[in-house]
Amino acid sequence: MESSVVEVQVRAVLPTSAGSAVFLGNEEKVFVIYVDQFVGSAITMFIHGTPKPRPQTHDLLADILTSLGAHVQRVVINDFNDGVYFARLIIEAENELEDRKIIEIDARPSDSIALAVQQEAPVYIAGTVWEEVEDMSVVLQKMEEKGLEGDTGDDDDDIPNFPDL
Repeated sequence: MESSVVEVQVRAVLPTSAGSAVFLGNEEKVFVIYVDQFVGSAITMFIHGTPKPRPQTHDLLADILTSLGAHVQRVVINDFNDGVYFARLIIEAENELEDRKIIEIDARPSDSIALAVQQEAPVYIAGTVWEEVEDMSVVLQKMEEKGLEGDTGDDDDDIPNFPDL
């Protein structure tokens, strides 16, 4: 069984008609995960350090983790099946006796990515999944050339419209 992983970063978050497209990747390849608008906005706010007047759901979860002596250690996107990505949220906790515990939780990739970005934790994708994802580097490059203004390609046949979630 293949156990290697590839580190990826959030390269861009762009609005779609039904949410957001989160571009993840590295210098070799970029792929897209479609998320709901709330999570897409949260990821964008964490990337840009945008202050919020009140804590949002991801802020609440991060505050709970911190108060329990825990933090997100890493995220692993570990499977892709029937158009759906799966992820594991790896949390590290240390109690008052300095006993360290690693907790692995099945979680939506979107929420996991938001927490990882917020807490500056790395995001990985399983090597087997990495080999299967479609490379969207050209699409991201064309959108960057257009200024990442949320253009979904309506006026350029080379850039596909992003499907609804």
